[in-house]
Amino acid sequence: MSKIFSFGFWNSIARVILRNRLVIIAIIIGITIFLALQWQNMRFSYTEANLLPDDHEINITYNSFLDKFGEEGNIIVLAVNDSTLFTPEKFNAWNKLSEKLQTYPELESVISLGNLKKLQKFDDPKRFEMVPLLKKGKLDSTQVAGYKDEIFNKLPFYDNLVYSNNTNTVQTALYIKEEIVNSKERKIFVIEELGPLIKQFELDNDINVYVSGMPYIRTLNSQNIIDEIGLFIGGALLVTSLIFFFFFRSVRATLISMVTVLIGVMWAFGVIGLLHYEITVLTALIPPLIIVIGVPNCIFLINKYQLEIKNHGNKAKSLQRVITKVGNATLLTNLTTASGFATFILTDSKLLKEFGIVASINIIAIFILSLVIIPIIYSYMSLPKDKHLKHLNKKWIGGFVDWVERMVRDHRIAIYIASISLLVLSIIGIYTIKTSGSLLEDMPQDAAFFKDIEFFEEEFNGVMPLEILIDTKKPKGALKLSTLKKMERLENTIDEVPELSSPLSLVRLAKYSKQAYYNGNPKYYQLPTSQEQNFIAPYLKGISSEGNLLNSYVDTTGRYARMTTFMKDIGTEEMERIETGLWPQINKIFPPDRYDISLTGKALIFQKGTTYLVKNLIISLSLAILLIALLMAWMFRSFRMILISLIPNLLPLIITAGMMGFIGIPIKPSTILVFSIAFGISVDDTIHFLAKYRQELKANNWKIKRSVYASLRETTVSMFYTSIVLFFGFSVFMISSFGGTVALGGLVSATLLFAMLSNLLLLPSLLLSLEKSIANKEILKEPSMQIIENEDDDLSDDENDDQIPRA
Repeated sequence: MSKIFSFGFWNSIARVILRNRLVIIAIIIGITIFLALQWQNMRFSYTEANLLPDDHEINITYNSFLDKFGEEGNIIVLAVNDSTLFTPEKFNAWNKLSEKLQTYPELESVISLGNLKKLQKFDDPKRFEMVPLLKKGKLDSTQVAGYKDEIFNKLPFYDNLVYSNNTNTVQTALYIKEEIVNSKERKIFVIEELGPLIKQFELDNDINVYVSGMPYIRTLNSQNIIDEIGLFIGGALLVTSLIFFFFFRSVRATLISMVTVLIGVMWAFGVIGLLHYEITVLTALIPPLIIVIGVPNCIFLINKYQLEIKNHGNKAKSLQRVITKVGNATLLTNLTTASGFATFILTDSKLLKEFGIVASINIIAIFILSLVIIPIIYSYMSLPKDKHLKHLNKKWIGGFVDWVERMVRDHRIAIYIASISLLVLSIIGIYTIKTSGSLLEDMPQDAAFFKDIEFFEEEFNGVMPLEILIDTKKPKGALKLSTLKKMERLENTIDEVPELSSPLSLVRLAKYSKQAYYNGNPKYYQLPTSQEQNFIAPYLKGISSEGNLLNSYVDTTGRYARMTTFMKDIGTEEMERIETGLWPQINKIFPPDRYDISLTGKALIFQKGTTYLVKNLIISLSLAILLIALLMAWMFRSFRMILISLIPNLLPLIITAGMMGFIGIPIKPSTILVFSIAFGISVDDTIHFLAKYRQELKANNWKIKRSVYASLRETTVSMFYTSIVLFFGFSVFMISSFGGTVALGGLVSATLLFAMLSNLLLLPSLLLSLEKSIANKEILKEPSMQIIENEDDDLSDDENDDQIPRA
């Protein structure tokens, strides 16, 4: 029965490649140029990662909030905590900075000390108006002192909004126009205009200015991602090329590999542009991933070529056998690796779906490039010299092979005890893992802007907005005194939560209106009584004409009210605890049959998205395991072999999960990726070993011991080489300033190291211990595809053994 990926199939592929070298080179150049032209379509992400699907209830609620109140994440805040600010020279300079900022077209408005307004009562006609607190011009020391006293002691409306009464910190709020808040113009403004302006102010006035706000944080975070792409690619190329050269001691072999993976990197960027995807913290990892995954392909192919040259010295036969004898194995290993990434496509997260699509496409692309480019380049080059083949007989790698064989032969019980002990410890560690949905946790904590974030958390209890949307179900219902009193009770409840800041709402404006009615006396900064409300009502008509002061807290119908609090950088578990504690109070204050209350905001969306993501990725990992198990079943047609092959690959995942628990690395969007990626890569070693084992069984008349040891000696070197490349390749991500990327690199590296040892020690031990139940032709039937061709397979056309086919 003919097989789809038989020797004849790969022999035909080899002939096509070697007979059409110039055509294939032209095709690769053409595709590369086409994909390079797609780079112009690449866009860098200017929004936070939304891990929830668009039709999720949380997203629907958030979009409904935006429809009523507009963009909530459009504020950049400048803060100063310096007593010398209230000296005439520096105070005037601070006001001049605000005036300069007001001239920028990117800003909707600026609220600062220099342009604050006071709600003032007028009697003819009866009205409230917002009048400037300061007259234009420079102030002397007496005026500055008086102004400071009025703001801090007589205007509680601005407490925690413009100043912090606890520490005398003052801040300026910059409102970016909604149409540019999620665009490239925001990046240009923040990096090229705002940044230099603030630095110059700090130098001129010897004052440290702290900057925060979601647009500012997102911009600098995105810039860090852009900066690190080149760092990762350079680091991956340097590390893998050094290791490659150390193994092969050949400059030309190293250069051929680097050229191959660099074309793969160009294709990766081109695919991102072709699909019009954004460069995110995940898709930025794909180009260096292609290098790390592509180099092992080059190792297999070049190592096989050099082995063939050493055996018979015939270039044509060697090149053809590189393709025919390694084609199936490299195809399958790349397919399983791509499958690990492709499982992300099954999630409903747009971010992960795009990552899975681009990664899986480019893993298959780098396989094709390796299979085509390496034989073609070598076909134009002279035969490798003896010095290039010396690595095939390295004594130190022989010592490692001997150690592995000795462990499997003499210390299987120790291997089982170690495996079971690690399994038990890991399960204990797994129970200590926490889930983290912090929006800021993975950001570079050594960066200057992150230090500013910590300052604002200390001074104002956080920078991440948490919005409470109150639906009174009646027009003008939000303006009723009864509703305002309920909102005040809720504010008092929120004030008792240390992780949340004092809320901003319509209540604050209502209190300020009473204070203004009593001629600005701060002791009347409180909600009016029903009788006072009747007296104040005629004066309130003027407020609606004062810009968006009222519209910031209540919609145009008066039905919906908004309450904004800011949250500290807390994880999912803490947020769930706070939310669980708030809801009973909310439902008590606002009976659900009369009010609809919703919690929303970017921080909440990210945290809910993390929980959603963890559930989805557990499913996708299970599907990856099932998919690869089915692939193994199709290849080996033995249920027992499926179980034996999965055990050494699942154990490293469990060990890594346990290690995360003991070290304190939480489950979050970045670290949950580890398991699918590592499983898809680590199973490659299993495929190589079992394929060789199946071949040795047939050659050794089904003698288990002889076949296992022969397979070990044959596959240990290539498994060691590729595992070392992968280990150090993924370790490159640990130079990142992003905590999540560091964790991803370290955990994948550790998992692959465990997987190599598991496949070299535990897998052959299981085969030897279970030899009686698996050592028969009925269980190990003829595989559905011949993964490794037998050495005695002859080329079907001997005339091609002596010369390279003409292009």
